[in-house]
Amino acid sequence: MVMRVYSMGLYGMEAFPVAVEVDLARALPSFDMVGLPDTAVKESRDRVRAAIKNSGFTFPEGRVTVNLAPADKRKEGPIYDLPLFVALLRASGQLAFDPGDKTIFLGELSLSGDVRPIKGVLPMAIGAHEAGFTRAFVPEANAAEAAAVTGLEAYAVRNVQQLLESFAGREPLLPTAPVLLQEDAQTPALDFSDVRGQEQAKRGLEIAAAGGHNVLLIGPPGSGKSMLAKRLPSILPDMTLEERMEATKIHSIAGALPHGTSLLTQRPFRAPHHTISSAGLSGGGTLPHPGELSLAHNGVLFLDELPEFPHATLEVLRQPIEDGSVTISRVSGSVTYPCSTMLVAAMNPCPCGYFGHPTRRCTCKPQTVERYLNRISGPLLDRLDMHIEVPSVKFEELSDSRKGESSSSIRERVNRAREIQNQRFAGTGVSCNARIPPNLLNDACQLTYRGKRLLQEAFENLGLSARAYSRVLKMARTIADLDESDEILPAHVAEAVQYRTLDHKYWQREL
Repeated sequence: MVMRVYSMGLYGMEAFPVAVEVDLARALPSFDMVGLPDTAVKESRDRVRAAIKNSGFTFPEGRVTVNLAPADKRKEGPIYDLPLFVALLRASGQLAFDPGDKTIFLGELSLSGDVRPIKGVLPMAIGAHEAGFTRAFVPEANAAEAAAVTGLEAYAVRNVQQLLESFAGREPLLPTAPVLLQEDAQTPALDFSDVRGQEQAKRGLEIAAAGGHNVLLIGPPGSGKSMLAKRLPSILPDMTLEERMEATKIHSIAGALPHGTSLLTQRPFRAPHHTISSAGLSGGGTLPHPGELSLAHNGVLFLDELPEFPHATLEVLRQPIEDGSVTISRVSGSVTYPCSTMLVAAMNPCPCGYFGHPTRRCTCKPQTVERYLNRISGPLLDRLDMHIEVPSVKFEELSDSRKGESSSSIRERVNRAREIQNQRFAGTGVSCNARIPPNLLNDACQLTYRGKRLLQEAFENLGLSARAYSRVLKMARTIADLDESDEILPAHVAEAVQYRTLDHKYWQREL
C-alpha cells in the first residue's frame, strides 16, 4: 500500500507541491529514493532513520521505496525530512492519524528528532495556499514566515514528539498568529542629523530616495561618502505590503531572513566587498540562487570603492539595473529573480584620492588617473542617474555643534513625493519615477516651454545620450514632485542637469 504525505518544492521564486510517497514491500532490506533528489534529500534517509529510532519507534524493515512527485522536477535541501518521517510511520502502521490532502509538512530533522529551520518557507507557504492547501506544519523558527500568508494555518513544530502528541490529541498544536507589521531584528537606521555639512549631497540623496534613482558619489577620502550612503535607508519611503512580501521571499530563499521574522519592515541595504564574484553579485550556482542584486530588491545596493570591483563583475550590472530583474540560465533551466534596487556607488577621483582637490596635491600620474577612471565603463556610468560630488568638509562645519536635519523630516517629504507618484502611476505597475517606461515618459513628464528649451540646450551642449536625456527628465519629474508641482519648471530641469555634469568634469577632463 502506498502512503502519501504532501510537501513543497522550490525552483527559483516558484514553489510547487510535492507528494512524498512511501511504499513498503517484504524483501531484503533496502531504501530507494526516486524523483530527482539532490544529495541533501538522499541523506534524509539516515536522518529520518535515527529520528524514528530515537523517538521510540521502529524503522520499517524490508524494501522501502520513496517517490517525490512530480518526478521531472529536481528536489533540493533537507525540507523533506519531516514529511518522510510522517509518511514512513503511517506506511508502517505506527501512526494512525491521517493529515489529509490539504496539509503540507516542511522541516529538517536532527538525529534526536528536533525540527530545524529551513530556507524558502515564505514562498513555499504562498505556493501551498495557491495550490489549495490549508494547513502547514513547519519548524518553529519559520512559523512566523508561514503565518504571514492569509488563508494558511501555520503550526510551529519544535520536535517530532510534540507533533505526535498533537496528532494523538493530547496536546493539540495551535495555529501561529500572523504578525504582519512587527519590528524586525535589524540594526536601527542611522540618522542624517549626524552628518556635518554636505548639504548638496544630502539634497541629492533626498531626490534619489524620492524617485528611486541610481547614484554615484565621488569625492576625496574622508569626505563622508560611505557615511551618507549608509544613512540612505533611513529616508527611503515606507514599504508597501507587496514590497515586504517580495523582499522577504528572496531573503527566505537565500537563508538570509532572521529566524522568527515574519516580514521585513525595513528596506534591505546590501554592501558587498569589492572582491565579490559576478555570480555572487547577480546570483548563480548549479541550482541558481539569488545574489546581492536580488537581495537588495526594493532597497539599496551599495558598492563602495567602485573602481576596485573587477571589470567583468561591474558589467554584469548593466542589464539588471535597467530591467529590474536578472535571469540566470543553466542547463537545467532558467530562473528570473527581481532586482528593482537603487544602485548607490562611491569612489575616489583617483588612486590617491585628491585629483581635482582645491588644497591638496594629487600624487598620481596623469596616465594613472586616466586608467583609474576608465575602470568605470561609459555604459555603466550612463546608467547611474545622479553623479553627486562630495567635497571635503570645512572645519567650521565639522566643529558646529548644531544638529542637522533629521532623517524623519526628510523622509516625510520623500513619502509625500512617492505618494504623488503612486497616484500618478496607479494601475500601470510603475513603482517610482526612475522606472517610468518610454511609452509613459512624455505624459508623466510635462515640461513648460522654458523648461523644454533649457533641457534642449543642456542636451546639445553636454552631448547627452538618449538614455541620459530620459534620466534627466525623470530626475526633473522627481524634483517637481518634491515641490508638489504638476509641471516641470526650468528650476527643476536646471537642478536635474547639474547631476549629470560630473562625468564631464572627471572623465572628459584634460589630464
